[in-house]
Amino acid sequence: MLRVLAVDDEAPALGELLYLLRADPRVRSAEGAADATDALRRIGRALEAGPDADEAVDVVFLDIHMPGLTGLDVARLLAGFARPPLVVFVTAHEGFALQAFDLKAVDYVLKPVRRERLAEAVRRVHDLVHATAAPVPAAPAAAEQVPVELGGVTRFVSVDDIAYVEAHGDYARLHTDHGSHLVRIPLSALEERWAARGFVRIHRSHLVALARIDELRLDGGATSVRVGATDLAVSRRHARHLRDLLMRRAGG
Repeated sequence: MLRVLAVDDEAPALGELLYLLRADPRVRSAEGAADATDALRRIGRALEAGPDADEAVDVVFLDIHMPGLTGLDVARLLAGFARPPLVVFVTAHEGFALQAFDLKAVDYVLKPVRRERLAEAVRRVHDLVHATAAPVPAAPAAAEQVPVELGGVTRFVSVDDIAYVEAHGDYARLHTDHGSHLVRIPLSALEERWAARGFVRIHRSHLVALARIDELRLDGGATSVRVGATDLAVSRRHARHLRDLLMRRAGG
């Protein structure tokens, strides 16, 4: 059974979260902390006591926006420990999902917390904690996934399945063969993040996976590419660079 520490500076939210956690049969104990400093103090004591001690903590359910250190700050600090507890973020803000999973969070639960959604997060933690008898090898870098919230459920979209990305202000829409997903991260950030994975900027509004380009078209000075069944314009600024990349790729 799991030993849980929940961290939230809002007393009503913390009380509700603790109530739901303690009602889950997979949870042995659930204690609360009202800020990051108190949480880190308790986690430090737990790590010093060892995994079999009463003070041990298997997982931390973290709010993100708190006075002083944020939940993201706490997760970064925990990543420096040899055997840190697992982390689940519980927040009203969906825009930090990518950062949360970069920090190896097990799950990302949106407020207001639903019992069923929290139970799914607890299940994931429970499975990981009790998988020590048969460790799962770490996924290769090529299997990077993007967390996407759909109706309170977090789904994971593989970067390898994304054909192109469309800018929507501070958001970006990820287009795959099976649909599209809106995430709160600027296109410029994804351009930098996925350059090594073969994504190239072709327009101020589009980022494309080079391997998914089927055709390059020149028509009256205008350049476009075909990605699956979709035609995308290529700006003059990016046209020459894109042609060079495609020629190098075709030449092996």
